[in-house]
Amino acid sequence: MARTEARQTAPPIDLFTPAFHQNPHKALADLRRTAPAVPVTTPNGLRTWLVTGYEHARALLADPRLSKDMRVGRDLIPRNFADPDRQREFLAESGERSQFPHVLSVHMLDSDPPDHTRLRRLVGRAFTARRVESLRPRITELTDELLDAMTGYGRLDLMEALAFPVPFTVICWLLGVPPGDRSAFRRWSNLLVSGAGTDEVREAGASMIAYLEALIEAKRAEPADDMLTDLVHAQDAGDALSSDELISMAFLLLVAGHETTVNLIGNGTVGLLTHPEVRRQLAADESLWPAAVEEFLRHDGPVTNATWRFTTEPVEVGSVIIPEGEFVTISLGAAGRDPARYSDPDRLDITRPHTASVAFGHGIHHCLGAPLARLEGRIVLSRLLARFPALRLAVDADQLRWRSSLMMRGLEELPVFTA
Repeated sequence: MARTEARQTAPPIDLFTPAFHQNPHKALADLRRTAPAVPVTTPNGLRTWLVTGYEHARALLADPRLSKDMRVGRDLIPRNFADPDRQREFLAESGERSQFPHVLSVHMLDSDPPDHTRLRRLVGRAFTARRVESLRPRITELTDELLDAMTGYGRLDLMEALAFPVPFTVICWLLGVPPGDRSAFRRWSNLLVSGAGTDEVREAGASMIAYLEALIEAKRAEPADDMLTDLVHAQDAGDALSSDELISMAFLLLVAGHETTVNLIGNGTVGLLTHPEVRRQLAADESLWPAAVEEFLRHDGPVTNATWRFTTEPVEVGSVIIPEGEFVTISLGAAGRDPARYSDPDRLDITRPHTASVAFGHGIHHCLGAPLARLEGRIVLSRLLARFPALRLAVDADQLRWRSSLMMRGLEELPVFTA
């Protein structure tokens, strides 16, 4: 097959529609058969190359020719709009937009070495395996309390009753965030991960910045036994996080620390309720739970696309060469269902061997909180089924409403009957 090196010769696909979010897997499979990298547009009109195959995804996630330094990437945005009108609109408003991406994107996920190395080392000292494991009893107790509260309800929204409050409360414990801030923070978080470029999203960014500034100052004035206090006082060879870095890192940990796990619990529950044979397997052998969580992550994982990257030189992806200075979106959801990697990929099979998963990324940007997400998912899902063995969907599976998000694969609500 001849290699494609020129800039896109056809208009990019307007892929991320409401219909796509409802059922992305067929469309992604079709794109995977079309080419290893396909030009598409994001909800705010930005042109990007979507990569759908497992091997290419894994390689590109660790490829240093794909940069995540958004200080540079922001300057590439205007030339990569598919619609000239959207480009002019962006340029006209660039002054208003500039503060939001700067203050909330100087964390380790939006940086390259050596900045990334320094930031991850500082955060890693606060986010230790010991600290995560120490939360197991508290997560179990919290889960049981929420399950107790569900008893007696015929029908309820499992996202509100369980999937959201467990991860959010846990990240509040870790970072020392007052749980009373839940409602406002949830709204800001949902808007900021939507991928939209609206005034409402920009207002949410400004509110998030103001909130985090106040929270950080409170930790500076009154240190506590939590991760945010540790980050405020973190030092590495005399180096500490700057004010902007603290705000951005707190934002990353707060959003990534609960959004991913909320969707893991929700999507995993749907998998269980639509596959009775899997429930029977788990009821018969509880040792299968770790493998089950891995299969939920592969089959319909919580992060549908990795965060954006851009090419610093032409990059070959199979038969396609992506030019320098263009954005690349790596579809983790499509990689998880690549038949070249997984046999019968659309089937939920908890006995499937799992190695080298990309559900939480790969390479230096692999999710630091993956062990916590797996721990929470395993505790919540196993105790949910043990407590409510007759749990079932309250609507047909094809009536479930999925969030319109460029990054996250998650439900707006999950109506169930508990008995």
